[in-house]
Amino acid sequence: MWIAGVDEAGRGPIAGPVVAACVVLPKAHSIEGIADSKRLSPAQREQLFAQIRQVAVAWAVGIASPREIERLNILQASLLAMRRAVLSLSLMPQRVLIDGKHLIPNLPLPQQAVVDGDALEECIAAASIVAKVVRDRIMIELDRLYPQYGFAQHKGYPTALHLERLMQYGVCPAHRRTYMPVRQLGLFATPAPR
Repeated sequence: MWIAGVDEAGRGPIAGPVVAACVVLPKAHSIEGIADSKRLSPAQREQLFAQIRQVAVAWAVGIASPREIERLNILQASLLAMRRAVLSLSLMPQRVLIDGKHLIPNLPLPQQAVVDGDALEECIAAASIVAKVVRDRIMIELDRLYPQYGFAQHKGYPTALHLERLMQYGVCPAHRRTYMPVRQLGLFATPAPR
């Protein structure tokens, strides 16, 4: 029986997409140290991500854009990204375990929500690592497009640096315009990429 784990990264930032990952691990594998991505350093996540890609029976990523987050709200956008990740797998699992307390709407597979799943289920922890690494890479790419905001440093979270740059440069297309404090700056001009 193939069991898939699903988790997301990027619900809290005020910029960038929300990224979900779905991972199916073999019953026996040689990856050590899989844990909730928040407990790992960036270097550990990168190393584990490489191993997960090699060992996983299947893995996939789903993304919801800042515009979709604005239109749907962050919960629904996260669930949409999760659905996209599951349906992008190269094989369909018999069961899907989702981190949190919400099931994925319109998913034609048996599923179970697991509170603290990234700490309890290895396949969910693996998905949390994949989602976090992919999202961080996206934010580094956005930093190249919009270097004035420091996305590579704070990954879109509302740090003091990010808020300072937001006040200085206004809102860019990567920002989630319905999130405070972005919403407060909604009338500012949108800067062109540099």
